[in-house]
Parts: sequence; structure tokens; C-alpha cells
Amino acid sequence: MSQHNSFKSSEGGGKKNRTVLKRFERVDLLRKRGEWADGQRVVGLKKTKPEE
Repeated sequence: MSQHNSFKSSEGGGKKNRTVLKRFERVDLLRKRGEWADGQRVVGLKKTKPEE
């Protein structure tokens, strides 16, 4: 069975920047920005854009 085109790697070889962060990445980013307090809930985090 062949692999669908969407699963194959791109020919360019370069890694694309992700626009969606995982929860732990968002918490780390909020900590760096000073917008996170220890003991705060991780559910319902505010939207964050990745660092560039």
C-alpha cells in the first residue's frame, strides 16, 4: 500500500516553522514574558504567538 502525498516529506528539506504551540511550550513562553504565575491553571491558556 502506498503512502498518501500529505504524509511524505517535502522536497525542500527545510523544516517549516510551526504556528501552533503545545501546552508546555505556551507555559514556557508565558513564563519568559512574565505573564505566568506558579500555581496557575494550565487549562484555558491565553493565545500566544511563537517567538520568531
